[in-house]
Amino acid sequence: MTHPADRHDLIRVHRARVNNLKDVSVELPKRRLTVFTGVSGSGKSSLVFGTIAAESQRLINETYSAFLQNFMPSTARPDVDVLDGLTTAILVDQERMGADPRSTVGTATDANAMLRILFSRLGQPHIGSPQAFSFNVASISGAGAVSFETGGRTVKERREFSVTGGMCPRCEGRGAVSDFDLTALYDETKSLEDGALTIPGYSMEGWYGRIFRGCGFFPADKPIKDFTKRQLDDLLYKEPTKIKVEGVNVTYEGLVPKIQKSMLSKDREAMQPHIRAFVDRAITFQTCPECDGTRLNEGARSSKIRGISIADACAMQITDLAAWVRELDEPSVGPLLAVLGDTLDSFVQIGLGYLSLDRPAGTLSGGEAQRTKMIRHLGSSLTDVTYVFDEPTVGLHPHDIDRMNQLLLQLRDKGNTVLVVEHKPEAIAIADHVVDLGPGAGSGGGQIMFEGTVDGLRASDTVTGRHLDDRARLKESVRRPTGRLEVRGADAHNLKDVDVDIPLGVLVVVTGVAGSGKSSLIHGSVASQDDVVAIDQGAIRGSRRSNPATYTGLLEPIRKAFAKANGVKPALFSANSEGACPNCNGVGVVFTDLGIMATVESPCEVCEGRRFDAAVLEYKLGERDISEVLAMPVAEAHAFFGKDGVNVAAAAKILARLEDVGLGYLTLGQPLSTLSGGERQRIKLATHMGEKGGTYVLDEPTSGLHLADVEQLLGLLDRLVESGTSVIVIEHHQAVMAHADWIIDLGPGAGHDGGRVVFEGTPADLVADRSTLTGQHLAAYVGA
Repeated sequence: MTHPADRHDLIRVHRARVNNLKDVSVELPKRRLTVFTGVSGSGKSSLVFGTIAAESQRLINETYSAFLQNFMPSTARPDVDVLDGLTTAILVDQERMGADPRSTVGTATDANAMLRILFSRLGQPHIGSPQAFSFNVASISGAGAVSFETGGRTVKERREFSVTGGMCPRCEGRGAVSDFDLTALYDETKSLEDGALTIPGYSMEGWYGRIFRGCGFFPADKPIKDFTKRQLDDLLYKEPTKIKVEGVNVTYEGLVPKIQKSMLSKDREAMQPHIRAFVDRAITFQTCPECDGTRLNEGARSSKIRGISIADACAMQITDLAAWVRELDEPSVGPLLAVLGDTLDSFVQIGLGYLSLDRPAGTLSGGEAQRTKMIRHLGSSLTDVTYVFDEPTVGLHPHDIDRMNQLLLQLRDKGNTVLVVEHKPEAIAIADHVVDLGPGAGSGGGQIMFEGTVDGLRASDTVTGRHLDDRARLKESVRRPTGRLEVRGADAHNLKDVDVDIPLGVLVVVTGVAGSGKSSLIHGSVASQDDVVAIDQGAIRGSRRSNPATYTGLLEPIRKAFAKANGVKPALFSANSEGACPNCNGVGVVFTDLGIMATVESPCEVCEGRRFDAAVLEYKLGERDISEVLAMPVAEAHAFFGKDGVNVAAAAKILARLEDVGLGYLTLGQPLSTLSGGERQRIKLATHMGEKGGTYVLDEPTSGLHLADVEQLLGLLDRLVESGTSVIVIEHHQAVMAHADWIIDLGPGAGHDGGRVVFEGTPADLVADRSTLTGQHLAAYVGA
């Protein structure tokens, strides 16, 4: 007789309709490793993250009190009929880590917190509590009278307090100080009224204009070069001051402190492109001269254990730091040393031993960030948990994928359910159960094409099944370079005075294990040169108001074409501006806040989800209104705006690029927040391809791409090279390596064991040579 409790061995999903899923029903075995495959945009993330993981987290949040739930993100129940057999879900997604400039690898993984306690106990001279070693705590002291009631009388006493923090006072714990190039903030020959300010968002039309005109600190109609010293100082540096403008109380603040608070408080990676361009132009960052980039004040740096300060410990490579911690034999802090040692060993085990704890979290690649998040789960004694991974092999060399596979199997063998969204054949091979979604992407996907074993998938006639055993062949002949780009003495991060000639006019692939110095070489020495367009791994962030049309700049020519055809202003054709539906403010949905319950989201009854005011929809272009145009897929819109339809050349050009990267099925108005990782990656690629440049640098363009999509990407890279562009790709995917004209392999290891060029030549030479890890894996891949 089976016990009733043992009958719940399945996670049952019945009729899921999240995003593009078409009434999907699936049963997943618990305590097994299930891999979800399918082309980019087929609905894998909608099923795994948007349905199973989202509902699990929502149900857990409901177990907390209403008071606590107020502080948690409230989410509605996913659109699904039945969800049964769920267990606690732990998500390890690919979101880049915190964009806060104060966040480092150490602070993100608690390793720093443990080091601070260690130094506060053992450091000599003793300088204070763990706070004294934190670069996020400033030293402050104060004194004053306090009054309190005791025994029915009010008593006044003088009290003093002080907090000893570790923050460097000069750079405020950032490690870098910023200098402003004032010529990039304003044109001194113009007056404020004439638009002297060149800072994004600072126009004289809105509130800024009223404040500048009404503050009385300087004349708004006089060229800035004629300001007195006092007036210029007020414009640039004045501390926040309360003033009254047109009867309204407002705060005036100089441009420099205002920019520091609004723009520089964010990490560069998290800024919108136009703000990032302004910051790069106007502000130079230098290492703080006082703390030498360690972020810590003199006191925190002076306290040492065996000659090592906390700044030295955080700067060490983690493999070295782990060895140093193991040597400390101090019974008084034994438990702390054991936990810290285990945490550092987890870094090494997961293949991140080449990092240091002071590395800013914003500089980690998507794959590194994901593995850093995995660290806290590796030693966990929790079992019967559902772990959900989004492409855990992103950014991993084939050599490291083996190790990642072992970790996933370890988690499963502890009795956990492991759900993995994955494209790499090496990672699909270890699955106990496979769910393949498709057949296409977007509205052409969202159906279950296959469920079963890996061997069953191979034999099935699905897109994934057909491509699973694809192995790229080495090229018969390679292109001849048209010139060379010389890199001399590159020494960023772990590079060891690297000299290398990068051929131009061909497809160059830079490869090597994770942490070998590929990004340091290319982004440090090549990407900053003129005529180079660099497309990094930074994720595109999008709210529900942004869509492919707004992100790629496509909406601009479309709005102008509508405005010209109807004799009205372009702002009417923006759902974020004057054309917005007055009821839902252009969002298309109305949110009803039910206090402690989940907020209800329902389509707007006035515009029926179209986002525009009814009057705007009267205006037509080629017999279509603006909402109908935004509902078109890219391929249809390309024909519509092409020569045979309404000829808008600027729009057709952007649409052609979106088709080139394989996004012909996306609708122009689909919110960016609903796109998959691979789709976002390709939208970014299409947008940057419009920039003029003789050399393109692509950082892992295959991340998030299905085996079938990789072929299309290779075709695109070929077309770019044949049009006379030089293409440099940082990549681990063997199909891209095999397709290259020239390979530069860095290594031999990661961190201080890497940073050297271990091979330069054609892919055929690399396979024949087999002296490097990459050569061995590529040889095995092409069956040589």
